[in-house]
Amino acid sequence: MMKLITLFMTKAVIAWTLIASATILPAHAIQVTDDSGQVIQLDKPASRVVALAPHIVELVYAVGAGDKLVGAVSYSDYPEEAKNIPRVGSYKSFSAEAILRLQPDLILAWHSGNGAERIKKIEELGIKVYWGEPRTLLSIEKSLRNVGMLLGEKIPGAAAEAYNKKLTSLQQQYQNKKPISVFYQVWDEPLQTLNGEHLISDVINLCGGRNVFADEPALAPKLSVESVLHTNPQVIIASGMGVERPEWLDAWLTWPQLQAVTNKQLYFIPPDILQRHTPRILQGAEIMCQKLELAREVYR
Repeated sequence: MMKLITLFMTKAVIAWTLIASATILPAHAIQVTDDSGQVIQLDKPASRVVALAPHIVELVYAVGAGDKLVGAVSYSDYPEEAKNIPRVGSYKSFSAEAILRLQPDLILAWHSGNGAERIKKIEELGIKVYWGEPRTLLSIEKSLRNVGMLLGEKIPGAAAEAYNKKLTSLQQQYQNKKPISVFYQVWDEPLQTLNGEHLISDVINLCGGRNVFADEPALAPKLSVESVLHTNPQVIIASGMGVERPEWLDAWLTWPQLQAVTNKQLYFIPPDILQRHTPRILQGAEIMCQKLELAREVYR
């Protein structure tokens, strides 16, 4: 009888050990959940990384792991050393073959920019893919923490904590301000803006603004001039393509019935510090908040 009990207990211990070994992560394993809800698990920090968007390259440098980048896409130009990373194409059109030649152990992808179908063949080859898609200012903090963990950041959470501190300061400064209606213009031909699901709309909200096209169903809707005239925003903020104020912003001067035109509330903020999902967005946010504060003086 005792032998049977002992045999039973031995088998039970072996079975439990097998189950535990299948579910318990290795000692140095890393596990995070990306913005698509997918759980990413690595046995150790990634050492060869390909980033498929300029803002993701910035995030990697922000957490102090730029030396692990072996591939990037065009327009990955910040910080300066990012310009030297081998290119695999653009964020919309990259080469799977070029990526595979770099032998990455992790791909950092931009969900709405890269597209799932373009990444699918790489995933099928067994390369881990982390999908990033920050839609709020708080989610950038999450991205910093996740990317930092995946790449073995030496000071865990330092970049995220610094970002959160500055964000909190801006929130406290502008949370009770009088609302200002804002039209954020991405481009002129076609006339385009961003809806309430986009990160820029969260920046507008941070500054006490109201995105006049927040309810549009598309993330980056195309508009008519008539739709802008109908919303009649108090402020128009343009992005453009570079550090120079786009000439097309002044095209609104032909529409004096717009209160933004009548009250000289046409502004430009360089897109690199506002449209990239990185800690630098708070530089752009600070400028936007200052512009809306000027508008409040006009409309009070």
